[in-house]
Order: sequence, then C-alpha cells, then structure tokens
Amino acid sequence: MKAHLENLEVKVVPIGALRPYAHNARTHSKQQIARLGDLIHNYGWLVPILIDTNFEIIAGHGRLEAAKLIKLKNVPVIQIEHLNETQIRMFRLADNKIAQEADWNFPNLKFEINELIDEFAGEFDISAGTAFDHGEIDRILGTAVARDNENDELAEEDITGLPVTQAGDTFELDGKHRIHCGNARDRQAYIAVMADKKAEMAITDPPYNVPIAGNVSGLGQNRHQEFLEASGEMDRNGFIDFLTEPFKLMAEYTIDGAIIDVFMDHRHALEIILAGERAFTQRLNICVWTKTNGGMGSLYRSAHEFGFIFKSGKAPHINNIKLGKYGRNRTNVWSYAGANSFGIGRDEALAMHPTVKPVGMIGDAVLDCSNINGIVLDPFMGSGTILIAAHRTGRQARGIELDPKYVDVALRRFRRATGIEPIHVQSNKTFSELEAERTEQAKKDHPIEGDAA
Repeated sequence: MKAHLENLEVKVVPIGALRPYAHNARTHSKQQIARLGDLIHNYGWLVPILIDTNFEIIAGHGRLEAAKLIKLKNVPVIQIEHLNETQIRMFRLADNKIAQEADWNFPNLKFEINELIDEFAGEFDISAGTAFDHGEIDRILGTAVARDNENDELAEEDITGLPVTQAGDTFELDGKHRIHCGNARDRQAYIAVMADKKAEMAITDPPYNVPIAGNVSGLGQNRHQEFLEASGEMDRNGFIDFLTEPFKLMAEYTIDGAIIDVFMDHRHALEIILAGERAFTQRLNICVWTKTNGGMGSLYRSAHEFGFIFKSGKAPHINNIKLGKYGRNRTNVWSYAGANSFGIGRDEALAMHPTVKPVGMIGDAVLDCSNINGIVLDPFMGSGTILIAAHRTGRQARGIELDPKYVDVALRRFRRATGIEPIHVQSNKTFSELEAERTEQAKKDHPIEGDAA
C-alpha cells in the first residue's frame, strides 16, 4: 500500500486524451453535470480524474463532462498502474455503490447550512455553492409557516389618530427587509426599496376598486376608512390603467422569469387579466383562495378570492414545488382561513386592515417561487403580511404602501412578531424614537385645549 501511495502523482493532460469507459454503469443528469461545473468554477479542481495506463477513465466521468461544459482544455488526472483490468472494473462499481449508501446527519447538515446562510448571506448562491436545490434547503431547514394561530402576532391597532409615518419615509427591518411609504405607481418608491437590486418574485394585493363600506366592512364593530386610491371611483378603463402602471414597474424590478402573484376578487378579474397582458409575458394560472367562512355578498356570500399567477420574462421561473419532490404538494386551490374566521386573532385582524391575508398563505406562495435570501416585492403592502411571511421563510421583503397609517401597522406588527425594532433610514432612529419625537412635535403644532402653558 505504501508503494502505491508513493507512486500516485497528479498530472495535467488535455481533455481530448481521455477515453470514457464504454460500459460505465453510472449516469449523470444534465443538472448534475451543471452542478459539477459550478463546483469546479467556484472552487477550482479539487478531485482529479482516475485513469488507467491507456487513459481510460476509472472514476470521474461526470467531472469530465462538467469540464467540457465549462470549456476547459486540460484536466488533472491520477494514473493508476497497480490494478489489473478485472480489479479496475470491480472498483468502478464498488466506488459508486459505496458512495450511494452514504447518508446525512441531518442535525449537522442543518447546522452547516444555517451557519453558511447567516455568515455569508447575499455573498453567494447557497444552492450553487452546496449543490442542494433551494426547495431541498427549505425542507432541511424546516422552513414553514404554521397554518394555525395565524395571527398570534396581531393586536388591535388604533388607526384613526395621526400616523407616525409620513409620505417618503423608508424603514429597514433586521437589516434584511425594507418598506417605503409611497405610491406603487411611482418609480421613486421602487428605487427607495430596491436600489439596484431585483426581486425574485412579487406578490401583492392591490385595492379592488370597490367601496370598503358594504363590500368589505359589514355590520360588525370593525369599520374601515376607504382606501386612498381605487376604492370604487374608477371605471373599467381607468382601473386597467391604474393597475398597468405598477405591473410594469413590478416587471422592471423583478428578475427575468419572475413569478408575479396578484390577488383580486371576481368583480375585476377581467381588468387584472388585461392589465397583466400589458405588463407581463404570460399568465400561468389562476389560483383560488378558499376561505373557511363566507364574507360579504348580495346573493352568494363570498368565500374565495382569485390569485392571478403571471410570469415576467422568458427565463425559467423558480419552481420549488417540483411536483412534490421535496414534500411541497401544491395545487391551484389554496385553503386558508379568511380574516373573518381567524379564531382568537379575528377581531384584531379585521381591525388592522380590511383585506388582511393569512401569513401562512403568503408564506407558502413565497416558498413556492423564491429562494433563501431572495427578495420578494409587494408594492401594495397593506398591513405588512409580507414582512412576517418573508422573515419566517428566510426571504427579504420589499414593501411599498401609500397610506402612512398602514405603514405604522406593518411596523408595529413586525416588531411584535420578532422583537426587532424598525429603523428609519433617513434619520437612523428607531421607530419608537421617531414615534416619540413626532408625537411630541404634533402636540406642539396642534395643542389640545387646556394643554397650553
């Protein structure tokens, strides 16, 4: 054995000199070859190809194909001289069979991946660097958003007073998420949250162009003000134009091939489709969110909403479902409780926002079509469900919301759920510090009778 070790020598030879074994019993998919190519490109060539004295490959057929894929001209080899032909043939089978029987220590695997994500977030593609699919990484990390106790982070908010947030404010949360108080139709709002980056997907819930009173707010204790825009004042063409503007900006600020999820009720399905045709490459599907309880309705009480699934660009879209390969068995029917049946958090949810979406539903959609550390964009952020969903799934949220009072709700909701204080980007003050400062200033500007000295 010692003599054999002493004779091992790494040589560099032209690719054309190597001869693949004609009866190689191990196959390699295109995806595996591409991953090997990524490893060689990222880390250099660390494992030489084994060849016999006739330059026929003993082990390393996949690495040879990967070298061809990334257009290398030379490869490192070790020439084996101490084995006869029968021994070489048996070794080929044994080497692959033994590797196939190895297993993972999943606690250690989870620890390693978590450490790499935490230490080098944003510096590399965790999938390309480790050869694990993003969907597989989510499964290893146990990334999931619980369906029960959906709104444990909710608390009833008073949104009738003077908001802390002002138009143009931008906030950063946990160094990962960013939200801006601005208009989804204004390019500057996207610049504020995206800078020079692009989102892997967008998921949003624009106003439905119906009055809140009588369509969303019923006869119960929770009554809401009308949305600032698209609250029933637009005709069909006006609403299509209204939707087209943010849709085009969403396409611009997402990657080629991004999935765009847009919620809408049945009244304006046509407008969504026509606006989507103007801005996106194709409509992939229409998902139906089925709720456990019916809401408002003149004939049939409404127990569903549509989720229009568009694709922007021609590149392959991110697909972490893969027909259930990693345990995600998904259809275009999404069954989650609506705000009127959230249980313990029901009143808080309804008081917080008239059309709040379940965290679990948004989290699952994010897991479907984005990757760990990927950016997810929501230009109609509302009460900030995307912040909670992105944080729990290891993604980065970028949100835009026109109404300052709902930005306040989103910030307080995130702080309550995570214990993390939002930071006001313009002043570098915490939200709590900003709230105290602006509340005090408001008292000076608008003194209540009897408070003046």
